[in-house]
Amino acid sequence: MDKVKYFFQQSWLLIVASFCFGLLIAVANAGWQGRILQNEEDKFNNLVVEMIPDANTSEVALENVEVESGKGKTRATSIRKALSADGQCVGWAFTCEGSGFADKIKLVLTVDAGFEKLKGYGVLSSNETPGFGDKIKDQFYRNQFVDAPTTELVLMKLGAPDVKDAEIVAISGATVSSEAVVTIVNTFLGQIKSHMQEKGQIGDGN
Repeated sequence: MDKVKYFFQQSWLLIVASFCFGLLIAVANAGWQGRILQNEEDKFNNLVVEMIPDANTSEVALENVEVESGKGKTRATSIRKALSADGQCVGWAFTCEGSGFADKIKLVLTVDAGFEKLKGYGVLSSNETPGFGDKIKDQFYRNQFVDAPTTELVLMKLGAPDVKDAEIVAISGATVSSEAVVTIVNTFLGQIKSHMQEKGQIGDGN
């Protein structure tokens, strides 16, 4: 009992301070949550327009699609239809995420209207190492995904990055981050394509 009493005498201020700081963080997060979500929404839309120039707006086609992300875990995403000014479908867009070298990587992935070729990806959020892993945001790496087939992609250490195929050349010095992007794309792309075929949003490829 004396040890317990001594512990509380010595640490009560730390306990109270930790509780107060935790409460302040929770309140601040709740207060800014709306702004954070709106900023992410704006960034999503900007990336979609960048990758699908014909897109004028987008609408939700399928909500809360569950994707198996490995180790028994699932992630939910919503699939949006990109529409031209005259209301024609010019592509599809959705968020996907997974583990990178330093932290989670969250991407916006876009594909063409027939879900046959990628239109590219944009980085929604990432904390990869500056000068190395954060090169996943650079056009050199991103451009390799433009017009790549919506089949399983393969990461290569060497190759021809200008050739539009399923082989993606890794970023020198950032193989882990490069592989993370390919893994994330592969994980979501195949499952979402199958889900959309089941729902009749796209053809079955036959």
